[in-house]
Amino acid sequence: MTDINIRKVGQTGRITFTRPKALNAMSYEMCIAIEDALDTWRDDDTVKMIVIDAEGDKAFCAGGDIAELYDTGTKGDFAFGQTFWADEYRMNAKMFEFPKPVASFMQGFTMGGGVGVGCHASHRIVGESSQIAMPECGIGLVPDVGGSLILARAPGRLGEYLGLTAARLNAADAIYGGFADYHIPEDQWPTLISQLEKTGNWDLIDAAATQPDEPPLAALQADIDASFGGETLNDVVNALTFAKTDFAAGALKKLSRNSPIAMGAALEIIHRVRTRDDIRYALDQEYRFTFRAMQHGDFLEGIRAQIIDKDRNPQWKYTLEALPAGVVTKMVLPLGADKLTFEKGE
Repeated sequence: MTDINIRKVGQTGRITFTRPKALNAMSYEMCIAIEDALDTWRDDDTVKMIVIDAEGDKAFCAGGDIAELYDTGTKGDFAFGQTFWADEYRMNAKMFEFPKPVASFMQGFTMGGGVGVGCHASHRIVGESSQIAMPECGIGLVPDVGGSLILARAPGRLGEYLGLTAARLNAADAIYGGFADYHIPEDQWPTLISQLEKTGNWDLIDAAATQPDEPPLAALQADIDASFGGETLNDVVNALTFAKTDFAAGALKKLSRNSPIAMGAALEIIHRVRTRDDIRYALDQEYRFTFRAMQHGDFLEGIRAQIIDKDRNPQWKYTLEALPAGVVTKMVLPLGADKLTFEKGE
């Protein structure tokens, strides 16, 4: 496959995204290839650890390749998307639970589906160009691929803020928010990866790490906690409206761009996941929404506005101030026989 290079090098299993012109967006085939590699290397004693990187300087992986999801969904075929998400989430769980060290080198953009690979590694490395985000609410989805677990674990209400606003994190903020572990200057990455391939010694990552700058988000933590602690989207909007601060005005502007259905459900999912702290529970909650996203949510309209027509003017089903609580409830109800099983081939 030309979009991804999977091989064994020395003591390591190696995964490299190789479609830099597409910002290394992950296709369905790439997702399955990663899962197959995880299955193969899990019990291969010659593989001491996995190293994941990407070609190009603009992105590690800027998300999932969603053009086919739009094409099938607008034709009334919701099954392709449902299968895509179920299989992707199974891979995400395997990455998170992998019993050997996994190092990810995340330059440039790491968003959406890229988070589901790179940010579930055990050794998550960022550098001076890194920009990490969960921008799903901007296209009518919830933060998924297990991202809701990372958001639920973030300090205070930072997870709610990042999930609803789609704010981007630089290297220091990514470490502060729990999306990364190590800051290493990017010009040192090739040498470090070569050493890891030769030795399989992941302690070399600790030795190479440098102290990141002070995270800008830390200074906003009190404002974030005060405004994003509500139970519902309406609570958050009210808190921001009455705060009358520059932070609140900026946050409201970000919220105004995104799907109210998606933000309301994202808030509910993050709250639920915080009570369980389990990757499979998080993915199950996310799948309840994504399973319904095309038919009952704003997903297709979000893709049209952002990716297809690029008018950046989505016509969401509800406004920020008038999202019925029942709509969110219906989007995250149990799926019964359609629930996520994590079984391959189903």
